[in-house]
Formats: sequence, structure tokens, C-alpha cells
Amino acid sequence: MDIFAEIAKLRKEGRKAALATIIQVQGSIPSYESSKILIRDDGSIVGTVGGGCVEAEVWSVAQDVMREEKPRRLHFNLNNQPEYDEGLICGGSLDIFVEPILATPTAYIFGGGHVSLYLAKVASVAGFEVVVIDDRPAFANPERFPDAAETLAAPWEEVFPQLAVNDFSYIVLVTRGHKGDLTCLRWALTTPARYIGMIGSRRKFIEITKVLEGEGVPPVRIERVHSPVGLDIGALTPEEIAVAIVAEMIAVRRGATASAPSLASSRKTGIGSGK
Repeated sequence: MDIFAEIAKLRKEGRKAALATIIQVQGSIPSYESSKILIRDDGSIVGTVGGGCVEAEVWSVAQDVMREEKPRRLHFNLNNQPEYDEGLICGGSLDIFVEPILATPTAYIFGGGHVSLYLAKVASVAGFEVVVIDDRPAFANPERFPDAAETLAAPWEEVFPQLAVNDFSYIVLVTRGHKGDLTCLRWALTTPARYIGMIGSRRKFIEITKVLEGEGVPPVRIERVHSPVGLDIGALTPEEIAVAIVAEMIAVRRGATASAPSLASSRKTGIGSGK
């Protein structure tokens, strides 16, 4: 099986993996420089870096690499480390680079208004695949959003089943009114999306929180929501608001301390309406 074809397949499916490559060799080892092994998120593998205890250690580290989404470099001295002696006539050393294989993050933008025009552009430049959804065809089409990978124009409830939301998904709610935001938020809270942001004032979020709690939505789910949405950079214009929102998405994606889901319900400032 071709490793790179499998990587493309996994990314398309929204799955994680880790790719380990021998990047440096000294002396004799049970493999060769540039050999690779792909460890999928279900633990299965493609390829090899020599087998034995070295490969077992690489497999174990790959689990951390997938979880942390950060690469690691490993060094093995087969001559001086008895735990790697499996009867092979090898006395060399090798370095292995283990890197995460991640799907392209997708930004699902609900609402095709002024903020969304710039949000789609900035998110696309930042490396997100953009999908714009609106219940009005005039506000969700390729001509209006040339930077979007896809535009969907249909009632919200009809669109939800079409979206393959996963851990690489970022949902931003910027519809034209509270009713649309609430409808979309109810659905968003049932998904495994990594990020859920909703535009509007803190008062609006408090009101919507009361509605959701009255419907029996657990507080732990509501705490996932970033609202007011975006990092607090004093944004006023649609362009600035778009930058603030994408900045927050990037912070969540990279695990930065500037933003975290547990802080979403306690921030005092943020971006209000301005759609």
C-alpha cells in the first residue's frame, strides 16, 4: 500500500495519523534512511522502520504525537541500549522524526452577510477550507464567496445532515438574527466540532443560554461556545471582526492560551453584533 495515497485518504476522511521517517543513520541498523511507517488513529500501520522494539517505541510515541498534534524527534542507539538488542547484528544509531498527519480544518460559516464576506476570505488565507451556509440563495453562492470551497443555500435544518462535522471542524454562527443563530447553535452543540463561535453581545448569549438550559442542554455543552466571538482586539468593522474571529480559531487550533473553550462563558468583552 502506498503511504502517501493512504495519507491523502485519511485526510479526506478527517482522520488523524502519524508519519515516522528515519532521517539520520550511523552504522548498521535493521532498515535504511528515509524508510517510513504510517500509524493510523486506530493503531493500524502501513510500512516499517525496521520492526522490533524501535518500531514499538515509535508506535507508542505516535499516539502522543496524534493527541498533541506536535512532532517529535527520537534517537536510538542500538549499540548502547540493551533494550533494543533483539539478536540482530546491528550496532548503529538512528534518528526518527514523527510528525502528525491532520485533516485540513473546515470552517462552517452560517450566514452570508457582511462579516462572512471577509471571514471567508481571511479563514481561507489562514488555511481553513471554507463552507458558507445561508437559507437565502442570494447570500450563499460561488459568485458572492469565491474563496469558499462550497456554498449551500437551503433551510438550516436541511443543511445540517449534509455536513460531515468532526474534530477538525470550526463552526461560526453569524446569521441575520437571533432565531437563526439559536437554531444553528442547537445543532452545533450536538456535534464534535472543535470550535463553536457565535456573534452577538454578551446579553444575547445569556438569553440564549437560558433558553438552552430550559431545553435541558447540559451546561458543559454550552460552555463550549465562544460568545461574544473572536479575540478581544477592539474590532469594529466587518474586516476587523473577521480577523478577530479567525485569530481565535487559530488559537484553538494551535492550542494557544489566548483562547480556550472553558473561558468562553466567562469573558467580559468580545465582539458584538455587526453583521
